[in-house]
Amino acid sequence: MESNTVNKALTSFTATGKTSDDGDIASVMGFSGFGKKARTFDLDAIFEQTRRTAIERSQHVLVQKSDSSSDSGSDSDSDSELIGPPVPPQHAAQQGDDDDELVGPPLPPGYTGSTAHSDDDDDEEGEAQDDDDDNPVKRIPDTHEITLQHGTKTVSALGLDPSGARLVSGGYDYDVRFWDFAGMDQALQAFRSLQPCECHQIKALQYSITGDVMLVVSGNAQAKVLDRDGFSVMECVKGDQYIVDMANTKGHTAMLNCGCWHPKIKEEFMTCSNDGTVRTWDLNSEKKHKSVFKPRSFQGKKVIPTCCTYSRDGKLIAAGCQDGSIQIWDRNLSVHTKFHCRQAHTPGSDTSCLSFSYDGTMLASRGGDDTLKMWDIRNFRKPVNGVSGLTNYFSMTDCCFSPDDKLLVTGTSVKKDEGNGKLVFFDRISFQRVYEIDVTNASVVRCLWHPKLNQIMVGTGNGLVKVYYDPVKSHRGAKLCVVKSKRKEKHAEALTQDYIITRKFLYTQVCSVELRYEDCGGHLSAVNSDVQETI
Repeated sequence: MESNTVNKALTSFTATGKTSDDGDIASVMGFSGFGKKARTFDLDAIFEQTRRTAIERSQHVLVQKSDSSSDSGSDSDSDSELIGPPVPPQHAAQQGDDDDELVGPPLPPGYTGSTAHSDDDDDEEGEAQDDDDDNPVKRIPDTHEITLQHGTKTVSALGLDPSGARLVSGGYDYDVRFWDFAGMDQALQAFRSLQPCECHQIKALQYSITGDVMLVVSGNAQAKVLDRDGFSVMECVKGDQYIVDMANTKGHTAMLNCGCWHPKIKEEFMTCSNDGTVRTWDLNSEKKHKSVFKPRSFQGKKVIPTCCTYSRDGKLIAAGCQDGSIQIWDRNLSVHTKFHCRQAHTPGSDTSCLSFSYDGTMLASRGGDDTLKMWDIRNFRKPVNGVSGLTNYFSMTDCCFSPDDKLLVTGTSVKKDEGNGKLVFFDRISFQRVYEIDVTNASVVRCLWHPKLNQIMVGTGNGLVKVYYDPVKSHRGAKLCVVKSKRKEKHAEALTQDYIITRKFLYTQVCSVELRYEDCGGHLSAVNSDVQETI
């Protein structure tokens, strides 16, 4: 019966949607109540109170900021003001020392240093390092050097592979020597020496951009390509010297002067010769040249190119000629020159080297008239800078740019016992002589500044190859071999011949003495002398 009463109460509650008093329902259902009543929150009132509190705090902070700025005249106090509960008294007492404290564990008791001084020292070191970076002379690696003995005659060619692991040198003694920095010890001996062109002087050596093959230019008419171990890969064909037009021959007909690889295409290289042509070759086609360029004088006559080079992007071909001119062609257009300066150097002198800057806008030329000049490709009529008095006795004296493109380097020549050959450094912009190195008591012919190793290789007139490096600024190269001790030499023991005396040996000796006694007619003096000689 109680269940029927509860069902009626619930039915009336659901039908009308209104509830009766808690006491009536509890009395009907037979218990005192439903338990604790859930708390109700007025969210709108809470949000409104929070908004007003935030506004009041913001106004209070603004007033304090305005007061502190008016009193001190700076914003340091306002910037350090914190929004939130007040700072504890102990922390407020130490607030003035917060800037000097270090983050981390406390310093040891015996430490008396000052962080302010250390910061100042760090700043000074940083400024000194910045000064070294700004001064290109400080980056010249000349604190240490090693000497490689190529021979006794002039080192006329130097080549270094792109990785800087292997150096190759060639000279007037027809030899080509291979030097491996990783395999050498302090004895500094070449691991291979050969004569690839027999009795012809070596004019130029250069590794390709991949470093797997090497170009050899000598005094004959045919250039050779060798692999890294010195074995022949290709030999250019020789042209027909009885044909008048050199463009119709398949190769050079006279002595070569210079050669180099293309900086982007690994199969292409270039040579120039006394036949008055500059030819490009393909490594996969040795039967004929790829294209031919013919320098011409002001009257249209043939002139001999003494040096040649590619631009850094490989789009231009430049040649220095015996009439003193510098002629530049587009690599794809071999008929007319793109840039031409007819009086770059003194006519009749051999321009020994042309070198493009790393940014490709400047060209340096080393003349046989003892000058070094800088040219702007965009305005090729006259040199930007030039310097004279740099003695040059060789037709292959080098000039090159530093890896950072801020310095220009060349060598000077001297006569025998008349001074030292020097490696001279010029600032690219001002063209002032900023540094020089006394190399040896002979001419400085070849110089090479490798960008990866940051080491300078120098070939001299007395058969030496010097490598300048800095233990801190340089990488690998000569640093690998100077730390290795010399290998112990194996001494071959000289073995003296030992005679084995046997009965048969003694019997033969006695018989020979008896025969000699009989032949001498019984004279013992003669027999004794013969016996002594036998013994």
